[in-house]
Amino acid sequence: MFSFQAATPSTQPPPPRSFQRVSVNMTGRLMLANREEYPCVATEMSPGDVVISCVGLPRVGERVIAYIDHLGRLEGQAFQLYETGFIMSVTATDRKREKLAAQLTWLANRHELGLPEDRRHDRLTPRITRAELSLEDGTRYPCRLVDLSLSGAAVDIEFRPPIGTVVSLNQMRGRVVRHFAEGVAIEFAHVQTRESLRAFL
Repeated sequence: MFSFQAATPSTQPPPPRSFQRVSVNMTGRLMLANREEYPCVATEMSPGDVVISCVGLPRVGERVIAYIDHLGRLEGQAFQLYETGFIMSVTATDRKREKLAAQLTWLANRHELGLPEDRRHDRLTPRITRAELSLEDGTRYPCRLVDLSLSGAAVDIEFRPPIGTVVSLNQMRGRVVRHFAEGVAIEFAHVQTRESLRAFL
């Protein structure tokens, strides 16, 4: 099975290509240093850098923030530009980089887990859809499960917490990563197992 080597103990971006990249197809939003935001797609990723396809291009050396579905917030610097996007380093603590390595290892090994090529299709529509979304201050909101996957859920809810808000869906912790017409998408704090999803339902 594919696995990443342990990260170098540092909160600074590692040298380019310190890690092997994994092919991904994850949508998200990019924020440039001037606060302009653009939709983007992460096409390759490692714990040390990310290849981003985006119409908004930063300058080389510019600090950028990318909010990638299922992975959350990534910060770093653009170090290589090309016609349709750029490559950014990932600035992270050891813990964050280890978590990212674990998530990418899971992606790289998804064939052995019997999962489809595109994780966006690895979703189920639960028969029991009633759920509850809780904020850290204890406020609770009823919601309806639209779909559920190993890494997150989409819920139909009138109240839309800001992107990045830490929430609990029933007892499962995560954070809001995207808004859509009917509600919000939530990234779980940890990639779940099929058994934990059955217990959740």
